[in-house]
Amino acid sequence: MIEPGRPAPLGATPDDDGTNFAVYSSVAQRVELCLFDAAGHETGRFDLHEGSDDTWHGYVPGCSAGQPYGYRVHGILDADHGLRCNPSKLLIDPYAKLLAGEFSWHKAVFDSNDLDSAPFVPRSVVCPAQEKLSGYRPRVPWSDMIFYELNVRGYTMLHPDVGERERGKFCGLTNGKILEYIKALGITSIELMPVHAFIDEHHLAKRGLRNFWGYNSISFFAPSSRYAQSDGVAEFREMVNTIHDAGLEVILDVVYNHTGEGDTDGPTISFRGIDNLAYYSTESGSPGSYINDTGTGNTINADSPCVQQLVLDSLRYWHREMGVDGFRFDLAPVLGRHNHGFSVEHPLLQAISHDDPLHDAVMVAEPWDPGPGGYQLGCFPMRWSEWNDQFRDDVRRFWRGDEGSAAAFARRLQGSAEIFEQPGRKPNASVNLVTSHDGFTLADVVSFEHRHNEANGENNEDGHAHNYSSNHGIEGSTKDASVLAIRRRQRLNFLASLFLSQGIPLLLAGDEFGNSQQGNNNAYAQDNETGWLDWSGLASDPEFLEQVRSLIQLRRDEPLLRLREYIHDAEALQWLNEGGETMSDQDWFTRQAFCAVLENRILLLINGSDEEVSFRLPGSAEWQTEFASSADFAPGNEVAALSARSLAVLLSGSN
Repeated sequence: MIEPGRPAPLGATPDDDGTNFAVYSSVAQRVELCLFDAAGHETGRFDLHEGSDDTWHGYVPGCSAGQPYGYRVHGILDADHGLRCNPSKLLIDPYAKLLAGEFSWHKAVFDSNDLDSAPFVPRSVVCPAQEKLSGYRPRVPWSDMIFYELNVRGYTMLHPDVGERERGKFCGLTNGKILEYIKALGITSIELMPVHAFIDEHHLAKRGLRNFWGYNSISFFAPSSRYAQSDGVAEFREMVNTIHDAGLEVILDVVYNHTGEGDTDGPTISFRGIDNLAYYSTESGSPGSYINDTGTGNTINADSPCVQQLVLDSLRYWHREMGVDGFRFDLAPVLGRHNHGFSVEHPLLQAISHDDPLHDAVMVAEPWDPGPGGYQLGCFPMRWSEWNDQFRDDVRRFWRGDEGSAAAFARRLQGSAEIFEQPGRKPNASVNLVTSHDGFTLADVVSFEHRHNEANGENNEDGHAHNYSSNHGIEGSTKDASVLAIRRRQRLNFLASLFLSQGIPLLLAGDEFGNSQQGNNNAYAQDNETGWLDWSGLASDPEFLEQVRSLIQLRRDEPLLRLREYIHDAEALQWLNEGGETMSDQDWFTRQAFCAVLENRILLLINGSDEEVSFRLPGSAEWQTEFASSADFAPGNEVAALSARSLAVLLSGSN
């Protein structure tokens, strides 16, 4: 028996007597609610009531939390015209907060046939109402933030203190040793790679590989079962509470730009079968062809009201009920793209920016995508920060020794004001990074000049071709002491550049102790020892970790390294050549050695050349060495000799 129920809220909403189901579809002629038992056998089927607002709904008395279900949508199946209704396909509720069962690549998941797909797709599960996650939230000021990007599975799979049952799971990140380590490192905010339910791409499954990174979502509410022991919702909330109690924030990488349903030949799992044209962008005049601004086969239709509501509802849920402190938006220009291109005034971007339930959430954009006009660095709303790939590239070019790279390097140290300041934004608009999940690890940046992605099965044609990296004479691993020494020094140079720059630093987990992916710069398919952190690296050079900690502590101790405003006063920030004279325009093109003096308090000596350089120390202050990437740095009272490819930080004796 089913009663009419109500059209809101969307999803499955249980109460003491039953559950209300509501799903949006403007193209459905009929919608069936299918109930299942724990073994995946269908136990009941009901027609939902057709509402006046394209919402189909019904109330099932006696239906309680834990009930598996799915939808079947009847309507026109005409793929050439973008209509993909096929009632033989069981569909995931877009608002399902929990999924049961695994996805399988079987021919039944494609809507070109009438085979029943129910045995091969996850079932939605009625989830009990969650209270707003209460308890302590660190609420770190923007200027104090230090992001630490990690993958739940990769971070915990090989950690020696994580038990076998907890490895690769949310509960693995609640391990006291892990949180103690992250806290001691000086991190404020853990940035989790995607945890929304996702599937492996078809081409990976055929090669016996798995999607490791998680950028292939099939649900924007349900946590991935791969990271859960049993109840992903409860376990994620417990993880967040434990991380918060350790004084750390949780930032979640979210993928609202596309789904795992792929291109026109992909599986029909959820959105496609419910209302294809409402959820996806299609080519003008060719509704059967998807716009592929994401490079994954489909692109979410940000102009669609149902998509805008879905994204907002998902963000609110993860922020308020799951406890997430903020979000990093993958391929964020998609969320601001009309048919004619990107606009910072797009209703979805503006809605996210001004939504009251999200007023205290951190918002970070990955400001590019593969679509036309997709590079939008510096163009996001005022309250957003953005991943700054120009920081990454300019820092790498400089330390690689590229001619004429000094001026760009200096601009990155200053916070990239020329990119972010004009519309009135602050230095914290720039999230600075030298590495991330996408590309070489730091150890590989200084060890490889070419990608080595053969294990991905794509003829080594995937991943970035231009990495601005250097192997320092030998490709890959070596026992040559001189090569190992310069590589180690360069890693310190990179991290010093990161933590001494204005803006928000992002550290890739494992870079603090030299984790390597053996030259694979696109490890999205390496759910194995290549992609997992090798914690044995901690023991090989413990002093390196301590040097990284000292850099982070220096940043936290010195307010001048995390300013809330840009500096343009030539007296407050002086750029000098090694002779102590102001850098000329010509110097910026010809020199690779120079220094910065900040408020006569911090002296940064930089030698990106291949030779030792002697610097005349400015002013009459007594400068004390706080950090040096070169072990033999020993400044005198007036002159300091700095080894090739080295950096040093000195502080004056008075504030």
